Amino acid sequence: MDHSLSYLIIGTGGTGGPLGCYLAKAGFPVTFIARGKQLAAMQKNGLRCERPQDAFTINPMQACDMDTYAEAVRRGEVKRPDVIFVCVKGYSIDSTYDFIRAAAGPDTVVIPILNIYGTGGVMQEHLPGILVTDGCIYVAALIKEPGVILMKGEIMRVIYGTREPLAGGRKNRYEPILKQVEKDLNASGILGVCSENIRRDALLKFSYVSPQGAVGLYYGVESGAIQREGKERESFRACIREIDDLAHAMGIRFTEDIVARNLKILDDLAPNMTTSLQRDIAAGKQSEIDGLIYGVVRMGDRYGIAMPEYRKIAAVLRQRYENERCNG
Repeated sequence: MDHSLSYLIIGTGGTGGPLGCYLAKAGFPVTFIARGKQLAAMQKNGLRCERPQDAFTINPMQACDMDTYAEAVRRGEVKRPDVIFVCVKGYSIDSTYDFIRAAAGPDTVVIPILNIYGTGGVMQEHLPGILVTDGCIYVAALIKEPGVILMKGEIMRVIYGTREPLAGGRKNRYEPILKQVEKDLNASGILGVCSENIRRDALLKFSYVSPQGAVGLYYGVESGAIQREGKERESFRACIREIDDLAHAMGIRFTEDIVARNLKILDDLAPNMTTSLQRDIAAGKQSEIDGLIYGVVRMGDRYGIAMPEYRKIAAVLRQRYENERCNG
């Protein structure tokens, strides 16, 4: 493709915030969809991204809420985006469907980069006629305060792709834009990969984020405790092995030792890093515990995998948080 793609980022927290900042800093047309205090701060002062070695601010910028953007599209005041990155939490996906239908054009590609495995396939069922890929992101970041994203590591990688070859000539139709996204991401300082096996690559990401969330929440610890040898680190290893067993049952074969790989990712984090799952539950907010932990047990049941470590963690967490709800 010989023209710049336009990007719409739905959600400007720890995934959509840095992703959009990197793309906008590189000069690509980006519109951020946000709400509440985050949106107000962005419209007033832009969006600041603080990295371990430096910081930068995107200002001026395009930021609005869903209703404002959808109305602008309806009136023909803004161009429909070439690419929509969906960066909300798993429990908020349902709230995006009507907006995506209003915002997307016939050639728009939707790329969800959520923590929950299999999100793209679920979204595709709700968005017939729009190409929804699967995808994932590697980044350690959070909202430090409204309008400020704090990155706690250097890693910044986005992997996406279609779940299976596109039929009826659609592959040729969408292949140029999918490849251009890869180029744009890499030009922005993001390691972008248009995957030929996104089922494997998305599960590979899940094999890290799910065990980290499960162990961190179960033991109530930051990354530093899992970086040291002990029961927390061994539990992390056990959860990864169980997802490896699950992958084999699903017909997915990883091309590397995922235990060693995920330990390396973990060990590169700041010792005081916690997962968004932990932070949401600590703040009394809605969380992704179902998709990240309980859903893994359900997948084990579906494929006949014992998964003792996940079952132990899930049983304790169900009791712990059910008791808290009852006592509250």
